[in-house]
Amino acid sequence: MELKRAAEGEKGFEKVFAFLRERLLAGSLRPGDRLVSERELATLLGVSRPIVREALRALTVLGIVEIRDRIGTVVTRPDVSVLNDFFTFALAHQADMLDDVMQARVAIECQAIRLACERANIADFERLQRALAKIGETIDEADAGGMADFEFHRAIVVASHSETLTVLHGSLAGLLTHSHRSRRKLVQAFPSMKT
Repeated sequence: MELKRAAEGEKGFEKVFAFLRERLLAGSLRPGDRLVSERELATLLGVSRPIVREALRALTVLGIVEIRDRIGTVVTRPDVSVLNDFFTFALAHQADMLDDVMQARVAIECQAIRLACERANIADFERLQRALAKIGETIDEADAGGMADFEFHRAIVVASHSETLTVLHGSLAGLLTHSHRSRRKLVQAFPSMKT
């Protein structure tokens, strides 16, 4: 009986997620919009109020909605920085994770370079120049140098003026900074790599 109830709860949870996802993608729900009440949502989807409540709490953790006293549930603009932690935890346990992440980085940065060539402005070039100078200043420091490397590559992506590429690159930030630091440590162990 408990297993059946858990399966029904899972299906109900998925119904709530699917309902809200479809409306967000269609644009019929936007940041600032208030959702119908839990009771109405439960009736509409044929699920229990506790299932609706649980799904809304999960969406709150993801930053998709905010539950406000005396107002109800309001759609918010999600904080994409949570992707960084998600990707770090999700990919960190995979055997060939670093190679795969580096391939994704190359794909993102190559397209970013193409777009930056068309869209970059003076502020972007100044940011790139500062980031490049920082790389030179930190050539002998693994941590600061790894961060400088990451910031240079991030400046390239930002110069693309593509919000999607910027979000994707930012979501890999934890893994990429780790990779940059590791390469800097390798440079320290083999100084001939500097040239």
